[in-house]
Amino acid sequence: MSLASLALPLLRCLDPETAHNLTLKALKLGLGPKDTGNDDPVLETTLWNRRFPNPIGLSAGFDKNAEVTAAMLATGMGFVEVGSITPKAQPGNPKPRIFRLPDDGGVINRLGFNNLGMDEAAKNLAKRHNGIIGVNLGKNKTSEDAAADYAMGTRKLAPFADYLVINVSSPNTPGLRALQDPSELIGLIQAVRRERDAVARERNLPVLVKIAPDLNDEDVAEICNLALEQALDGMIVSNTTIARPESLHHQDVARETGGLSGKPVFGPSTEMLRKVYIGTEGKIPLIGVGGVASGRDAYEKIRAGASLVQLYTALVFHGPALIPAIKRELAECLKRDGFASVQEAVGADHAKASVKES
Repeated sequence: MSLASLALPLLRCLDPETAHNLTLKALKLGLGPKDTGNDDPVLETTLWNRRFPNPIGLSAGFDKNAEVTAAMLATGMGFVEVGSITPKAQPGNPKPRIFRLPDDGGVINRLGFNNLGMDEAAKNLAKRHNGIIGVNLGKNKTSEDAAADYAMGTRKLAPFADYLVINVSSPNTPGLRALQDPSELIGLIQAVRRERDAVARERNLPVLVKIAPDLNDEDVAEICNLALEQALDGMIVSNTTIARPESLHHQDVARETGGLSGKPVFGPSTEMLRKVYIGTEGKIPLIGVGGVASGRDAYEKIRAGASLVQLYTALVFHGPALIPAIKRELAECLKRDGFASVQEAVGADHAKASVKES
């Protein structure tokens, strides 16, 4: 049994935020688990001219300040996304602000983009090791010019990123989700691209947008149309939800405000993924996130339209040792259904549906 596995029961006895901070310290000390095995070749995938050893990545929120990118890549993940990072450091919302729902496999958080700011993140990213790193950008709570904030983050952090994410979907920063409106979003995309082009020059640096799972069908259609018109490099579907399913066992905790993640959001986020894949005609690469806790979950996201898959909340309950198990099961699912690669399986459910309709 690994040290990480032994530590899990102890960490679950602590306040969630304290447990998370201790985990980060342990990872910085090199105490995290390491997956030294070779990934099954069926898991290798190429996107944006970058080779991913496997499609399983860490979603934003875990490593807000880019402190443990190398340690998380060492767990066997194919890529790591850091942030959300704002131009200036900010403390986030008052504590307590993270709540576990263990019987539901879920977490509610209202952190509010707590981070040390882009200068500190840049210092950490400059020390990065080999591996694919995404940088998730946010705006400061008190900023009145969102486009300027995203542009500043791009200017500072683009040199260290393999892709950039415009996060306009966290429910914990007042007014942020309003930026998903196409009239607002197009300005943000253009501002980030201008800075990206100035800083990255000849580098192919993709710009993605992360959306919420709570959008209605009309909103989804408008964002998909915008993504196609702007030839967006990719989208992340989706962030946490403000919905509270009646099926939750912890109804007392469910009353807490914030974004719900983990198993309860798997269904809604995967359905949103399907809608976005159809709405963008399969032309925009998608990263599927929300409730992934097994290889079967990852496979369902891929078949629904995801080229890559992210997770975070499952690590709260199962630890990083879950990563090798997810990869093994995903490889088994792909081979069982006759796919020679991840790319072949992307959107497979829609291809099947099209055959039935014809």
